[in-house]
This record gives sequence, structure tokens and C-alpha cells, in this order.
Amino acid sequence: MKDKILIADDEIDIVTMLKSYFEFNGYDVLTAVNGLEAVERAGQQPDIILLDINMPDIDGMEVCSRIRDFVSCPILFLTARVEESDKIKGFGVGADDYIVKPFSMEELGARVSAHIRRERRKRESTKVRFDNNLAIDYTEKCLYYNGNLITLAKKEFQIIELLSQHRGQVFSKERIYELVWDYDSDGDSSVVAEHVRRIRIKFKGADMKQYIETVWGMGYRWIK
Repeated sequence: MKDKILIADDEIDIVTMLKSYFEFNGYDVLTAVNGLEAVERAGQQPDIILLDINMPDIDGMEVCSRIRDFVSCPILFLTARVEESDKIKGFGVGADDYIVKPFSMEELGARVSAHIRRERRKRESTKVRFDNNLAIDYTEKCLYYNGNLITLAKKEFQIIELLSQHRGQVFSKERIYELVWDYDSDGDSSVVAEHVRRIRIKFKGADMKQYIETVWGMGYRWIK
């Protein structure tokens, strides 16, 4: 699968040049020529963003601040100049790096590639493979079986997260409720049994083995 890059700059020549370069190097390229377009394109979840600071409508700082609520990928600011105070402000709104114009295409390409590799290593470090079929990504809050995403409700994943991170340890329904819902939540431990039942239905629907085992009279545990 190709890495996806968003290029946002109000200088059309720069956008065209960067688009050609990154497409030639195997990227899927999204483009924007103003701040509002950049915010919209960011919703397509690129793997990295090149963001010009000085753009019409809203500038790069504001774009970065707005999209950080739903975008976690690296954001590299493109700028003709950068003062120390600008860097501090930029990092404060969520930037990961600065590229000063004019720049070498080879250096830019290398830095983009390095950021993507770093993000990929970070994601892989939070993904735990339990056997040849099951993998859980604790950062993305996702469970995969045979490479397919298993859709889970928030509390369902949190139960799986708790049990799978303590394989073999038995948790009572009351303890699971305390840890997942917390003491101040409404409800009781019977809610846990219902959520485990739903998890098992989803596992069965995906032809998965049942990783959550009932220990009668005691609670549940994740099988080793």
C-alpha cells in the first residue's frame, strides 16, 4: 500500500513540483492551495502532511491546531523563514518538523521518508501478535484476526485490553467493572457479563477461537 502525503501550499508551482516528485517516488498525493482546503483534505487521513505556514483563509498554524484533534500523522511546516519563537509556537500547536524554503528535494524526500518510518515503528511497537491469526493494536484500539478488522464497541475493547494484557490472570466481574467503568459509573457487574457475551458473539462470527475463558465462580481470564 502506498504512503499518502498531503501537500498544502498557496504557491501553485511548489504544489505542482512536490506533487510530481512524490508521485514519482511512489506516494499517493493529496493537494490543497489554501487553509480551508488543507483542513478538508486532512480528513482523508494522510500518512504525513507538508503544510505551508503562510496561506490564505487560515494560516498553517491555525490549520495544524484545527486538525490535530483528528489527525495523528507527522506535520512538517514549510516556511521561507523561521524564528525561534515561530518554532516554539509551531511545536506547541502540533508540528513535528520545519522545512525552510528553498529546500533540496532530496533532503525533503529523505526527511519525509524518515518521519513515516518512525511513525510506522511506533505503531508496530504497540501492536501485539498473540498467534498467527490474532493481533491487537493498543494505540489504535483495534483488533485484527487474519488481517481483518473486528469492529468492537469501546467498552468491549477495554475489556479485551485489560484481560489480554494480563494473560492467565483471573479477573472477577466486579474487578473488571471497577477498572473499565470505574467506581462512579452507573450499573453493576452484570454489565460485564453482557459485554463478554457480545465479544464472544463477535469472535464466533469471525471464526475466531474464544480467547476469553470463564473460570466458574471466579471470573474471566485471557487464555495463554
